[in-house]
Amino acid sequence: MGSKTLEDERHMYQDRDSPSTAGSKSAGGEPRGTHLSRDGDGCVGGDGGSNDDDDDDDGDDAIDATTALIAAVVGSVGSANASKQKKKRKRPKRKQRSSALKQSSPPRVPLGDLFPSGDYPVGQLLPYGSAFDDTTARTRHGAAESRNDRRQHRLNDATVLNDYRKAAEVHRQVRNWVQQTVQPGQTLTGIATGIEDGVRALLGNAGLDPGQGLQAGLGFPTGLALNHCVAHYTPNPGHKDVVLQRQDVIKVDFGVHVNGWIVDSAFTMSFDPTYDSLLAAVKDATNTGIKTAGIDVRISDVSAAIQEVMESYEVEIRGKVFPVKPVRDLCGHDIKPYRIHGEKTIPFTKNSIQTKMEEGEVFAIETFGTTGRGRTVEGDGIYGYGLSPHAPKQVSLPLTSANRLYKTIRENFGTLVFCRRYLERLGCERYLAGLNCLVSNGILEPHRPLMDIPGSYSAQFEHTILLRESSKEVISRGDDY
Repeated sequence: MGSKTLEDERHMYQDRDSPSTAGSKSAGGEPRGTHLSRDGDGCVGGDGGSNDDDDDDDGDDAIDATTALIAAVVGSVGSANASKQKKKRKRPKRKQRSSALKQSSPPRVPLGDLFPSGDYPVGQLLPYGSAFDDTTARTRHGAAESRNDRRQHRLNDATVLNDYRKAAEVHRQVRNWVQQTVQPGQTLTGIATGIEDGVRALLGNAGLDPGQGLQAGLGFPTGLALNHCVAHYTPNPGHKDVVLQRQDVIKVDFGVHVNGWIVDSAFTMSFDPTYDSLLAAVKDATNTGIKTAGIDVRISDVSAAIQEVMESYEVEIRGKVFPVKPVRDLCGHDIKPYRIHGEKTIPFTKNSIQTKMEEGEVFAIETFGTTGRGRTVEGDGIYGYGLSPHAPKQVSLPLTSANRLYKTIRENFGTLVFCRRYLERLGCERYLAGLNCLVSNGILEPHRPLMDIPGSYSAQFEHTILLRESSKEVISRGDDY
C-alpha cells in the first residue's frame, strides 16, 4: 500500500525480465501467458501411491495344492479338471494413499490443511551486498541501540517469523489465482471480494466476530487502481461498478496480516503488450530497491538507485514514446505491527535523506512508475479509513452512532486501515454520519484515491522485506515476481 510523501519532506526531492512473447496478459515484464503454474501450489507430498499388482500370481501353485488337499478331505472334489483349476489368491485391499491436497480455484482450502506441520515456506534470503560497504559500519548507542535490540529479537522469534511466512504464503496463493483468472469483462467489485474471500478462507478466519479481525485477516482494503489512478482505489458501496477492459492497466495491491504482522505486496497486470515496457520498468526498479536495501544503508542511496533504473525505460503507446517517470509524491515505507505505514519513507527520486535502515526493521519496498507527470492529486471518494496515531481508547461524542461505530472499529480493525465494504460485511447500517463525525473530530484519517493526469498509465510492484541480522528475507517473493 503506497505511502503518501510527507509534506515537510517534499523540498528534499530533486527536480529488466525476459522479453514478452505472445500471450493473453502480462504482469511486470514476465513472459506473457506464463503466470504462475507454481509447483505444488503450497501442497504437501506427492501424487499418491499406485497399486502394483505384478505379483498377484506369486505362490499360485502352492495355493492350488492346498486347495485340492482341503477339497479331498471334506469330500467336495469334483471332476479331475475342476481340481486342476487355479483359484486366484485374494489379496487384502491396499489402502489408497490420499492425493496430496492442492489449493482450489477460487482459493478456499485453509493453509493449515496444506501445511499440517504448521511450518510455512521461508521467503527469498538475500545476502547483504557490498555496494554500500562504506555505510555498513554498525553504530549502536543509547536509545537507538535499545530499539534495535527489540526489533532484532522480534525477527529472531520463531513464532513471529512463522506468522510472517504464513501471511506471505496466503498472499502468494491468492495472487496466483488472481493472475490466472482475472480477465477483461470482470467487475472490480468481483475481483476485490474474490481476493478478500480467498484471504479469509486460507487463514481460516471469517473475521465476523469482535476481535477475530485482529487475529488474522486483510492488512488494508484491496487496491485496484486503473490506468491514471495511481493508488488507493477500492470499490465501495455507492460507487458505480467498474468493468475491467482489455486496454486497462490494473494495479493489484493487498495485504495479509497474522497477529498484526503485515505482509504488503502488489503487482500490475495488463492484457495488451503495449504496456509491457512500463510494467518491466517498475518491476526492475522495485527489484533494484530490494537489492540495494540493507542494514545501515542510507535511504537516499536506495531512492537514487530506484530512480536511475526506472528512468532508463520508455514506452511507446499508440505511436508516441513516453519516458517512464517515478511518482514523486509516493514512497515505500516501513511497517509496524498493526500499522501499515510506519515512520520511515523511501521516495523514488534522489533526495538528501540521511536516515538509515536498521536491523530488525520491516520495509515495504515498492515503486510506482507513470507515463504522466509523476505527481498525484486526490480523486473523488474515499478509499479507506484508519485510526489516527493518537486516537483515544474511548470517545464520547454528541453523535451516538459515532460512539457506537468507534467501538466497532476498535474491536474489529484496531489501527488497521478499513473501508466501507468491510463495515457493511459486519452488518453496520446507517454509519455514514458516524464516519464523518469521527473524521471531523480528527479520530479517523481518510485515504483518498491518488490520480495522475487523465490519459496516462501507471504501474506498481511491491514486496515486503525483513532486515534480519544475517540476511534480508524477501518474505513475499514468489515464482511470479
